[in-house]
Amino acid sequence: MSKKYAQKIVTLGGGTGHFHLLDGLKRINDPALITAVVGTWDNGGSSGRLRTELGILPPGDIRRCLLALMEDERQQEVAQRLFDDRVGDHSMGNLIGVSLDHIFHGQDRGTDAERELFRVRGQILPASLTDLHLVGVTQKGVVIEGETNIDYRRKRADFDPKDWLARIHFNTRADPNPRVVKAIKEADKIVFAPGDLFTSVLPHLLVDGVREAICASKAKVCFVLNLMTKVGETDFFQASDYLERLQFYLGDHRRLDYVIVNGGKLEPEIVAFYKSVGQGLVKVDEQRCKKIAPRAKIVRAKLAKYLKKEHLLRHDSEELAAAILRL
Repeated sequence: MSKKYAQKIVTLGGGTGHFHLLDGLKRINDPALITAVVGTWDNGGSSGRLRTELGILPPGDIRRCLLALMEDERQQEVAQRLFDDRVGDHSMGNLIGVSLDHIFHGQDRGTDAERELFRVRGQILPASLTDLHLVGVTQKGVVIEGETNIDYRRKRADFDPKDWLARIHFNTRADPNPRVVKAIKEADKIVFAPGDLFTSVLPHLLVDGVREAICASKAKVCFVLNLMTKVGETDFFQASDYLERLQFYLGDHRRLDYVIVNGGKLEPEIVAFYKSVGQGLVKVDEQRCKKIAPRAKIVRAKLAKYLKKEHLLRHDSEELAAAILRL
């Protein structure tokens, strides 16, 4: 796709879904106009250990966004190998981020320095500069502390897939990053990326000022629906269940403009494979969606891409970006 757009885009998300969204957007939109807002509540893996040991904000999602926004494919390949290399318990990508934070005295400044080092024109901003820990509560009142424990609650001895997560909150007040609020106010489009609903997407709306800035913005607000449910977070969810949770934390049932869903069909063997590991297709129950988000238009496009070697279903980066930018 050769057509270039010049829209001010703010994305909110985390993990693989956010990576694929950004990787597509930078290919057909001016990368300098993209702002990726990343979470600061990750407490697992190398990021979690560095956070505990050094008292820094977790660098993992920042590293993914840096990779996604690199415009030269060869540079991206080399950087990926460098970032994935490990020194002891930590990835080199995380250690580079930590070093720059130390040199430039601050998460924002360190991230800006890393963007300059790797010639990344897009903005990458932590949602909050506060040390945050995410807490989840199920319908039956089971309290789960920490993003990683919420992500992997299916491994708990008392896990009940029908005891859905009811609410999430932070253990302390989440002060906003002023640069994030400014970017939201100036955006043409605000996009909630595909990803883990309760740990990568919704927590952004718990940061003071973010929800208010989105609701006050003149930007079009888009929500990219996941392709599959996730065990322990969205078991048995349909599209309306995702929308219902988003609307609750957004606080304005008329603010959402677009819901972007996969309109292409998947091969039965792909669906069967995911079903064998407890995941199902997210079905679009359009009538209930319209009741929950009356102003939101459901946009269908062929967005699913199956990576045969890895047995992974992902959003097609460029098709997803094009669906958003055409709106």
